[in-house]
Amino acid sequence: MLHKGILSKKAELLIHLIFWVLVAYFTFVKNPFHAQLFIPNLFYITYMIVFTGTFYFHYFVVMKQVFRSFQWKKLLAGIFISYLFFTGFRWLTEQRMTDILLNKTNYINPTLLNYMLDNMHYSSMPIILSSFLWLGIYFIRLLEYNKIILEENKNIEIKFLKAQINPHFVFNTLNNIYSMVYFQSDKSLTAIEKLSQVMRFTTYESQKEKIQLADEINYINAYIELEQLRHQETGYINFSSEIENKSIQIPPYILSPLVENALKHGTTSNQNPIDITITADNNQVNFRIKNEIGIQKKDKLGGIGLENLKKRLEIHYPNAHQLQFTNEKNWFTAELLIKLR
Repeated sequence: MLHKGILSKKAELLIHLIFWVLVAYFTFVKNPFHAQLFIPNLFYITYMIVFTGTFYFHYFVVMKQVFRSFQWKKLLAGIFISYLFFTGFRWLTEQRMTDILLNKTNYINPTLLNYMLDNMHYSSMPIILSSFLWLGIYFIRLLEYNKIILEENKNIEIKFLKAQINPHFVFNTLNNIYSMVYFQSDKSLTAIEKLSQVMRFTTYESQKEKIQLADEINYINAYIELEQLRHQETGYINFSSEIENKSIQIPPYILSPLVENALKHGTTSNQNPIDITITADNNQVNFRIKNEIGIQKKDKLGGIGLENLKKRLEIHYPNAHQLQFTNEKNWFTAELLIKLR
């Protein structure tokens, strides 16, 4: 069963109207010698009634049942049922009702076999046209349904990826505070305050599809400060930004995984600080981070953070982003370009 909201009844009615206009055009305009609409021909009128009745019987009853669980034998059986409907309806109209009301019949004393064989030809047109119209509308619904399913799957995947990211960040920050409390650092309260900022972002901002770029930067700053508190030193991170419009909308956690990766795998020293640079205007966002790789820490182009980031970039910015990693002379550089227009 296709989605109820797909192709409204009004739209379907419009398609039927266009269909019948085309049928009338090719019947009464393109073939004027065969047009008998305005000619007082009793049995032409009765044929059109039987034609229309069979058309919609096949459309609403037969095709709907056939495609509930499609099988070729069901289709053939459905066509045969529509043929019997046409033949029976025509016999009732032209051989019984007109005879009773007007003392006229279309066929004069036909045998059952001849009547059945003759109507195989006449019944084919409404059945074929009805089948094609139903399949056309069904195909439109199927395309729209697939579009909705893809969109729903995309939203589900985004939520799943966010669910992976949130515990990952919280786990790291809790480890930081645990270390400070263990060593009885007087900056533990400050770290808890910074953690509350992180948790506020994780709880509220991360649930949004888009946030302001400024909010993501504030989150990164809070995360960096937690790291500095844990190491009880500052100056090993250079963070510079040049942003024309901080209200630019981006998905949450689209920049911070690169920072987390650098802090996790890079060295932390004032001699070789981690460089973070972000520039942004209304057209694009450029983010670059460079860190020295620790002797015992080899950068991996993977893990939960980076793999999640790659997937989310593909979802949010297909063919509108560039994510590059370089590893040269023990320095790891990550560069992200996001095109906003």
